[in-house]
Amino acid sequence: MRTLNRLKWLQAFEATARHGSFTGAANELGVTPAAVGQLVRALEEWVGHPLLNRSRSGNERLTLIHEAQEALDDISLGLDKLEMGLKKLRGRKARSVLVITASQVLVMNWLMPRLNRFSERYETIDVRLDVADRLIDLTHGEADIGIRCGPGSWPGLVADWMMDEEVVMICSPSLLPAEGDANAAWLSYQKLIQDDTPHPGANFPSWENVLMQIGLDNLYQTRQHINSTATVIQAVLTGRGVALVRKALVQQDLDIGRLVQLFPKNRWPINWSYYVVCSSASLKRPEVQAFHDWMLDEVRVK
Repeated sequence: MRTLNRLKWLQAFEATARHGSFTGAANELGVTPAAVGQLVRALEEWVGHPLLNRSRSGNERLTLIHEAQEALDDISLGLDKLEMGLKKLRGRKARSVLVITASQVLVMNWLMPRLNRFSERYETIDVRLDVADRLIDLTHGEADIGIRCGPGSWPGLVADWMMDEEVVMICSPSLLPAEGDANAAWLSYQKLIQDDTPHPGANFPSWENVLMQIGLDNLYQTRQHINSTATVIQAVLTGRGVALVRKALVQQDLDIGRLVQLFPKNRWPINWSYYVVCSSASLKRPEVQAFHDWMLDEVRVK
């Protein structure tokens, strides 16, 4: 006989395990942290032993005891199947919610123009965007799936390669000389915008290396330092100067002529690539798998 009267205990326990805190689980379930704690304690009393290691540190991080991990996998799968069963009862009206995370500049300049195609294919999936320049904790359910640019290794996450990246030199068409092409002599009179956003391990080219490649290694020019890639791109769009940026972030603007790629024969590849990332548990959900597979198809079919 099924003991579904204990379903709330299991739901609270599974959410707490994913978020690592009663607070995170409470935000997801729409109750108070105290209520989540009571439900989890009720489950612990029923099984006869603690299920979570409770840290006394300030970050409120809770971790599973070893014996609970295997059970959690079954519980998560069971809750997912219950959700799928409920959606089948609703038939075609059933809708899923998918939370996608990516950086602000990637969402604005790369992801948004593509999302309509996903929504048209999967009409019953509601997409929510968690736009943040910090790394969202996907292992504990802050979002379902994300797109990251980096070395390709994030502990606890499945990372599937999407595409490589390179740096391009860009400016507004309004800065171009009236006659002839932009050349080294022209560049020597332009303001150079320095993107101070950290790119650890990416081998992001410096202005010194770039200028040396095009024959301006002895040139000193005024630099405008900005620690936000989105602001760098906006500054270039308004004609404030010339910048070095990741190509994927400005490809749409290059395609429609709002920006111009300078010295296109020069290549500055970096060590970072784009990856679609999520936890292995999230990937078992149909809506997450759908976006994961669609995203890979989107970048590989040209």
